[in-house]
Amino acid sequence: MSAAAPPATLARLMADQATARHIMDALPESIDPDTTAVSASESSDGWLVEIHFRDPPDEAAIRNLIDRIAGPGAAAALSFATITTTDWVHKSLEGLNPVEAGRFIVHGAHDRARIPAHRIGIEIEAALAFGTGHHGTTRGCLLALDAIAKQRTPRRILDVGTGSGVLAIAAARRLRKKVLASDIDPQAVNAARQNARLNRAAPWIETIHATGLTARRFREGAPFDLILANILLAPLRRLAHPAARLLAPGGHIVLSGLLPGDAAAALSAYGAQGLRFQRRIALEGWVTFVMRRA
Repeated sequence: MSAAAPPATLARLMADQATARHIMDALPESIDPDTTAVSASESSDGWLVEIHFRDPPDEAAIRNLIDRIAGPGAAAALSFATITTTDWVHKSLEGLNPVEAGRFIVHGAHDRARIPAHRIGIEIEAALAFGTGHHGTTRGCLLALDAIAKQRTPRRILDVGTGSGVLAIAAARRLRKKVLASDIDPQAVNAARQNARLNRAAPWIETIHATGLTARRFREGAPFDLILANILLAPLRRLAHPAARLLAPGGHIVLSGLLPGDAAAALSAYGAQGLRFQRRIALEGWVTFVMRRA
């Protein structure tokens, strides 16, 4: 990635788990998903909420929005800083150890030569706000994917909210089947395509820019034997009905991006569509569910 990448803005605040959850649930409803992304991760000091802006935001408006969602204390704790994409790549990957999940190892270029030949190495050079695999939600999905692949070989695979493309690449490399990967952010689509080429998975992956699951391409690719959805509770609930309609009989859906308190709501939304709970994976304060259509 070029060192001349344009600057972006990063807003951060430390909060307790409940506050972080409120922000993660409510904020995506009030921001432009094409230019803004929000994430949360647990640390020794609490929960770190980060909001990434591709374009310079109205800081006062964002602070007022956080005030309405989480109260004046959270709004006062919010700080803004200008970063560059190369700063974020360095922060995300430099010095981080490879992430192991079943047969998969997610790593940066600096660890390329250290990946054993019998493992599936996925090399990710992060773009702004997109995952490198160093997160409990991504690792949970990879573990779920690895377990499913040991039981059966899904033929048609959908990765919703692909981000950096980690899950789509993992599915393509592990199963050697076609994967349809979608994201609402065009930057994510470009990042996923670049990472697919980097990992020699491009022939297996079709990446599209789409909001929700209403595009004709989803209907053309259905029914899917495996759907991967590592996003957040609010969009997961909205997608429950269309995702269930796209899932083949006996097909699996992997749901992640969920805090422990989100579990009941997620299970209820997908259970109401006739999907049955199969497995729960809890990692680093996040939960991943595997469900199956009868």
